[in-house]
Amino acid sequence: MDTRSNYQIFMDGIIADNTIFKLAISLCPAIAVTSALKNGVMMGVAVMFVQTMVNLTISLMRNFIHPRIRIPIFMLVISAWVTVTDLAMAAFARDVYAEMGLYVQLIVAFASILAHAETFASKNTAIPSVVDGFGMGMGFLFALSCISFFRELLGKGTVWGFEIVSFKPMLLMILPAGGFLTVGVLMAFFNWIGMRFYGGKPAGH
Repeated sequence: MDTRSNYQIFMDGIIADNTIFKLAISLCPAIAVTSALKNGVMMGVAVMFVQTMVNLTISLMRNFIHPRIRIPIFMLVISAWVTVTDLAMAAFARDVYAEMGLYVQLIVAFASILAHAETFASKNTAIPSVVDGFGMGMGFLFALSCISFFRELLGKGTVWGFEIVSFKPMLLMILPAGGFLTVGVLMAFFNWIGMRFYGGKPAGH
């Protein structure tokens, strides 16, 4: 059982254990879908929903899952919730889904979701598990929103498709190289913030 308060669990998911800026995993969507803020936000919301629901489901099932088959069960639960999310986006957000539908389906392979099903949800009750999933999802949403905001603004001069500034755009920013550059700069910045926040030690330690 995790001894942290629900508030600390939630905040750690956003700051200390941020999927992109601290753990540096699931970087594929951080590069592939963040050339526009709308896509980044929608991807973040999808991951947040899947992470939260997977944690809740695994927590409720934890006493009935045999240890030897826990990983296949976890993957089955993740696949089910990803399918629900994929079908919902295909039905209600068709314009965004047309651009990033493939990456929504790849959520099933996100290491952070499986890792928290294994290390947290399978060992804790429902409420802390939901808080953990929601916090990790919010951290992912925050990271993708930051990345896509700067990439769209600098690469197109727009935010959410609306023109903000009129200048010659830096086309590099909407290319994969610009995505890696943006992730690297923001990762360095938020690691610095984390070290300050945690008293001179890297966040999460």
